[in-house]
Amino acid sequence: MPQNASAAALKALTDWWEDMGVPADQAEMAALMKASQAAPTGVSAAPKPAQTAVNPEQTGGERKRRRSKSKTQTDWIAEAGALAASADSLESLKAAIERFDGCPLKELCEKTVVYDGTLSAPVMVLGEGPGGQEDRIGLPFVGKAGQLLDKMLAAIGLDRKTNTFISNVNYWRPPGNRNPEADELAVCRPFVNRMVDLAQPKIIIATGGVAAKTLLDTKTGIMRLRGSERPFETPAGTSVPMVPMFHPAYLLRRPQDKSRAWRDLLLVQARLKEMGVEV
Repeated sequence: MPQNASAAALKALTDWWEDMGVPADQAEMAALMKASQAAPTGVSAAPKPAQTAVNPEQTGGERKRRRSKSKTQTDWIAEAGALAASADSLESLKAAIERFDGCPLKELCEKTVVYDGTLSAPVMVLGEGPGGQEDRIGLPFVGKAGQLLDKMLAAIGLDRKTNTFISNVNYWRPPGNRNPEADELAVCRPFVNRMVDLAQPKIIIATGGVAAKTLLDTKTGIMRLRGSERPFETPAGTSVPMVPMFHPAYLLRRPQDKSRAWRDLLLVQARLKEMGVEV
């Protein structure tokens, strides 16, 4: 395949993925693009020696092993807990998360993605973690899924600029946008709990199975969790009603389930009204 044709094919593929709401792994695509441009016309690029190939998942595993030699997972969780407890505001908590080195994902990312929106908002939205665009920009829910989330929230009078606070249960993008692993979520959990303690939201919207299952400490899937309010309480005693719902990225792939998401949003709207919260 001619060089310009292979490059065009790769670009078309990534564009199609973006249109479908599935972000491409930009590092991997850049490597493929470079390889296609380096290969002479009509000649396949010679495979690189195995020791020079970089696999993001493998690299993360190697970094985890190096990380475990200095501190154990328990040590990192304890450090996260101490940093979180010392934060007396959302701004200081954000700074603590940004300087925390206990999550193995951090070395693989461009930015630490903590929060966006209104700090004193009655509604807190928690997702699973940043994707490619979030990692580049440094804010949660800014890609196509985030744009859909904004539209969904607007339908019930919510807006990150006035009455909604947005974050995730993990602050660093996993390679290839895979789901965060249990140890990666565990070191972030003290920060998530402290964020709820400091923000004192009236209600939490958990978007997607990873966020909902992590917050509720359950293996029950999002299909069964959504549709009703669930109690959530931090170790410090902050109690907040939580409404699990589908992640916007899922709804981009499965638009037929938007009606279920709409019912969940109406539940949030009704609960806020019961609480006397004007939105």
